Amino acid sequence: MQYADFENKVALITGASGGVGLSVAKKLAANGATVIINSRSPENGRQALEQLRSISQKVDFVAGDCGDYAAAVKVAEYAARINGGIDVLVIAGVRGKVRPTPFAEMSGADLVPAFESRLFARIFPVHAALPYLRVRGGAVVILGTDAARHATSGESIIGAVGAAVILMTKVLAKEFARWNIRVNSVALTLTSGTPSWDRIFGVGGDNFDAKLFGKLAQRFPWGRAPTADEVARVAVFLASSETAQVTGQTISVNGGLSFGGW
Repeated sequence: MQYADFENKVALITGASGGVGLSVAKKLAANGATVIINSRSPENGRQALEQLRSISQKVDFVAGDCGDYAAAVKVAEYAARINGGIDVLVIAGVRGKVRPTPFAEMSGADLVPAFESRLFARIFPVHAALPYLRVRGGAVVILGTDAARHATSGESIIGAVGAAVILMTKVLAKEFARWNIRVNSVALTLTSGTPSWDRIFGVGGDNFDAKLFGKLAQRFPWGRAPTADEVARVAVFLASSETAQVTGQTISVNGGLSFGGW
């Protein structure tokens, strides 16, 4: 779908060197936005940038780990210099430092990094970009997880962070309305065409999360998992003026899979 309202707008997508983030960047670039992608890896970021340049020349890359607040500030500053503000912020590609693991099998040392690595990389970019979003108003879309809504073995911390993102989405939407900034989130389940998919199924299939998600992959009503491109369509839709009266909401993109855990 084409959206005319992204022309001359600045979009910052964090964690966008692959997967859903890169798919969002491609769609926004194709719709006329000036797109700045972010990644912790300069090499991966430059490779993604080359893909974007086949779509538009109004694209750029800035390296930085948005799980570090000072780095997130620098990323936002870089994006805002292009046109005096940020109109769209999409937070994607957050990788946790601890894989899905049953709670009893996690060490005490695992708990803090498992939580912080997933939460702060979603919170920090919003706070860092807020001064620039306030210039013209805009839209924030945060990618979260359906583990927040459905009890899933091995995802106690992941689900807790996801639940925090859902509530934060509501509160920020309420607070930011005064500046004409909408905040929504997308709750993902197992999604193909993403780095997480490759990590889960690319290590021999005998690890805990490969077995866990292998069962899930067989339960999608459509016969397959959602793709990164399909999730990106929803994120771009939420960032567009087509959803001008939608804020504080979390949309699950799960192929109709409403599971209660297993």
